[in-house]
Amino acid sequence: MRHTWRTGLSFGVTSGIITTLGLMAGLHSGTHSKAAVMGGVLAIAVADAFSDAMGIHMAEEAAREHTHKEIWESTCSTFLSKFLFSMTFVVPLIFFPLGPAILVNIAWGLSLLVAFNYILAKRQGIKPWRMIGEHLTIAVAVIIITHLLGDWIAEKFGNLNG
Repeated sequence: MRHTWRTGLSFGVTSGIITTLGLMAGLHSGTHSKAAVMGGVLAIAVADAFSDAMGIHMAEEAAREHTHKEIWESTCSTFLSKFLFSMTFVVPLIFFPLGPAILVNIAWGLSLLVAFNYILAKRQGIKPWRMIGEHLTIAVAVIIITHLLGDWIAEKFGNLNG
């Protein structure tokens, strides 16, 4: 796989999983609204995918190490991977009640993160469990912090459902 596509894919997958899980945890605990969580996931799939793609684009341009074509390959692969992986979290929201959908999505997201990190570590010739442990710790911390933040917002500002 070309460096440009690998860059976009690794950034997009990781960001898509962690950002979307954090958003869902916070919106769920703050609103208990399936519409709010679904809307948040759809919004993040589009807006944050574009934002991250532009961030990669600017970083690659600033590095001045890649051709114009390579920069756009990184940009497009970041957008596509972030968008597609974020969108996978919509499926459980469609087919399950909100509470179980959140749990399914957490399991799905953390499983994807483990699998992606395992493959990446093996390709780099390093022990996978250290990389997996670091990234799972960050993902779980994001989920817990955003969940607690959603609880705090609901407590301080009341039911945000209308």
